[in-house]
Amino acid sequence: MSAHDQQYNCAVWFDIPVADLDRATSFNANVLAIKFEQQKFVDFSFAVLEHEEGNGGCLVPEPGDITDKGIMLYLNAEGGLRDAVKKVSEFGGKVSEDIDPIGPHGFRAIVRDSEGNRIVLHSIADA
Repeated sequence: MSAHDQQYNCAVWFDIPVADLDRATSFNANVLAIKFEQQKFVDFSFAVLEHEEGNGGCLVPEPGDITDKGIMLYLNAEGGLRDAVKKVSEFGGKVSEDIDPIGPHGFRAIVRDSEGNRIVLHSIADA
């Protein structure tokens, strides 16, 4: 994470629990159209999402932490929200709530990822 993230953003990192790291990496990379880099330290593997100058996060194999309740993590689908929602089912997820406007804050769709986590795909534009 960068100093910029820590200085200007309330959220600076996130971990998304997964049961199957390869499946979850494929789901997120395809739905969000971003790259993930799988890394391994000693005997622990995880996948870090590309995040040049923005907030970062990773997928971590922690099946016991998967939940469809609790915190709602908004993932950026700017410029491709409709396409991302269409890909959810194709890559093993489920759309819980289709795209809805959220006032001046843009648009969101609530989905279950390939691991069963509740996440939100977000875009300022309805595209």
